[in-house]
Amino acid sequence: MTDDIRAHVEAAWIDREMLKKSETQQAIRLVIDLLDKGRLRVAEFNGTEWITFDWIKKAVILYFPIQKLETSQAGPLEFFDKIPLKKDYEHKGVRVVPHALARYGSYIARGVVMMPSYINIGAYVDSGTMVDSWATVGSCAQIGKNVHLSGGVGIGGVLEPVQAAPVIIEDECFIGSRSIIVEGVRIEREAVLGANVVLTSSTKILDVSGNTATEVNGFIPPRSVVIPGSYTKSFPAGEYQVSCALIIGQRKESTDRKTSLNQALREFDVPV
Repeated sequence: MTDDIRAHVEAAWIDREMLKKSETQQAIRLVIDLLDKGRLRVAEFNGTEWITFDWIKKAVILYFPIQKLETSQAGPLEFFDKIPLKKDYEHKGVRVVPHALARYGSYIARGVVMMPSYINIGAYVDSGTMVDSWATVGSCAQIGKNVHLSGGVGIGGVLEPVQAAPVIIEDECFIGSRSIIVEGVRIEREAVLGANVVLTSSTKILDVSGNTATEVNGFIPPRSVVIPGSYTKSFPAGEYQVSCALIIGQRKESTDRKTSLNQALREFDVPV
C-alpha cells in the first residue's frame, strides 16, 4: 500500500495538475492521517543511522493546496486555517494543559505532557516526553521518549528543501530553557543541554572536556553535557566573539535517572 501511496505523491510533486484528481487527494490525506496516528513518520532510525523519507515531506507540502481555509473554534478562541487541531486527547492518553495546541498530522504518543506549547504538522513526539511552557516543536521534528523540552525551547521545523533532515532529539535528552535547535541538528541519546544553547547546521560544537578541544559537526554525541560558549573569529573589520556550543563532560552513570537531567548540569556548576 505504501508504494502505491508514494507513487501518487511523487506524481503530484512533479505535476501539480494531479492534485485535482480525487485519488491523488485521497493518497495525500491518507499520508497525513498515518502521520497523525504514528504509523508513518518523516524519519526513522534503522539501527545504524537516521533515514529521512522525503516523499512523506512532499505529501505534507502537497496537503496545504488541497485543503480549504475554514473557521474552527475552541471555546471562545477562533481559528482560520487549512489544518484542524488534534482532538481526543483523553483517549490518546496525552495530558494537555491550556493553551497547548497541536496540529492534525502530528503524532503525540501516550504519556506525553503538553504544557502551553505548540506542535506542528509532521512532528513526532514519543511517550513520556514533557513539552514545557512556550516550547515549540516544528514541522517534521522527531522527539524521542522521555525527553524534557524546557520552557521556551524552540525545535525548528523543516519542509523544504525536501531532502533536508529534520531536527532529531533522541531518547532521554534534556533540553534547557530557551535553547534553540534548528536545521537538522541531531541530539543523541541522554544528552543534556544547558539553558540558551543555540545549535544550527553551522554552529561550531567544541568538545572541551579533554586536554585538547575537538570539533564535531551537526550533532551532539550521546550523554554529552553542553553549555553555550563563544570563540574569537577574525573578520575584515576586526576580531569578534562568535557563539558556539561547548561539550564540557558526560552525564554520570551513577546519577539516578529521575534526577540526572538537572543534576548533570549542577555537577558542572551550570544553571538549569
